[in-house]
Amino acid sequence: QVQLVESGGGLVQPGGSLRLSCKASGMIFSTYRMGWYRQAPGKQRDMVASIFSESSTFYADSVKGRFTISRDNAKNTVSLEMNSLKPEDTAVYYCKADRPFRPDSYWGQGTQVTVSS
Repeated sequence: QVQLVESGGGLVQPGGSLRLSCKASGMIFSTYRMGWYRQAPGKQRDMVASIFSESSTFYADSVKGRFTISRDNAKNTVSLEMNSLKPEDTAVYYCKADRPFRPDSYWGQGTQVTVSS
């Protein structure tokens, strides 16, 4: 079955950096669009960034210029490099896989990112 396992979360000071990774298994990774979402306490889950190919990426306005999404199809991984972190970036970050025009989608278990001094 499909599994997505996130890693790399933690506590970081404002202005710091973190790199999240999501390892996928049980799927033909290259055929899926991969995305990172986040959910802060009491708020809805929002898309942060997504990637289908290196020429097809999307970023939420709030993270443009600070976050970079990338994927390695040979290793079945998608990463999110987060720089210049702000307290408002604090949330549980989730990895998601889906395919255009197909109903199946999958979520990871989430990893906590806390930005605080």
